[in-house]
Amino acid sequence: MNALYPEISPYNHFYLETGCQHSVYVEQSGNPNGIPVIFLHGGPCSGTKPDHRRFFNPAYYRIILFDQRGCGLSLPFGLLEDNTTQDLIDDMERIRQYLKIEQWLLFGGSWGGALALLYAQQHPQHVLGMVVRAVFLVRRQDLDWFSKEGANRIYPEQWQRLIESISECDRDDLVTGLCSILLGEDEVAKRRVAREWMAWGGQVALGNDYKASGSHDHVTEKMVKQVRMELHYAKNNYFIKENQVLDGCVQLSSISTIIIHGRQDLVCPIESGMKLHQAMPHADYIVLPNAGHIAQGSEMIDALVKATDKFVEILF
Repeated sequence: MNALYPEISPYNHFYLETGCQHSVYVEQSGNPNGIPVIFLHGGPCSGTKPDHRRFFNPAYYRIILFDQRGCGLSLPFGLLEDNTTQDLIDDMERIRQYLKIEQWLLFGGSWGGALALLYAQQHPQHVLGMVVRAVFLVRRQDLDWFSKEGANRIYPEQWQRLIESISECDRDDLVTGLCSILLGEDEVAKRRVAREWMAWGGQVALGNDYKASGSHDHVTEKMVKQVRMELHYAKNNYFIKENQVLDGCVQLSSISTIIIHGRQDLVCPIESGMKLHQAMPHADYIVLPNAGHIAQGSEMIDALVKATDKFVEILF
């Protein structure tokens, strides 16, 4: 089994100006002359972490991490204005041009994987290859599975806590109901729904490994903003057309791609991985029998590190 590479620190970091209020945090680590790879975090609004550098052999990779608008160390945190999927794709292009990179590898999971596919559809000439984990196809049915009809049947107790955090009249359209509270003036209600939404996401993503926090644990303003941004994207259908991710894959046949999906993934069920592979039959498709949604666990880490090592063999 492959493990994560040793911890490393960035050799360079900066804030990229975007022409509006947002300043995007970018860092580089590894080999400055190596294969450029950009890590695309999920969420939206989860942000990058130091361990995200460790999926790549630092002797061969120029590792680029960035926090998407309003996320992580990017400023201002939680700002919804000028924060759409196209803005994120444009930020990626700004980063590529600023760093004078002609082509790079895209590496992303869940929302980050969707962002990788959408970027590649607009800028295929700048993509060396892709590693897409925990496929999120951004269809109506994908959001409905998580927030309306699907995962609620697997974890009905946690689901009941979530729907009881809003009034009964708002439960027919849960995402809209949650958004109205998070954009409102009732601070107690904001923290209540933020806690329950985060608990719901943790339960579905982690399964038996989820450890519930106490009902009186402090919910910070930053947590409220994070949930608000995630739901801002969901409410707006992630600012793309229905089935846009799959429909655009027809133009990606020349891009080497590795698709990795855990069969136990209950956030993005494996049907999504299969559908993406059907749309990109040239891609390697790896199903992990015991892995779930998150990029943790020996089986998932082994597959991801093998994927990046494979691109070293192909590209270096």
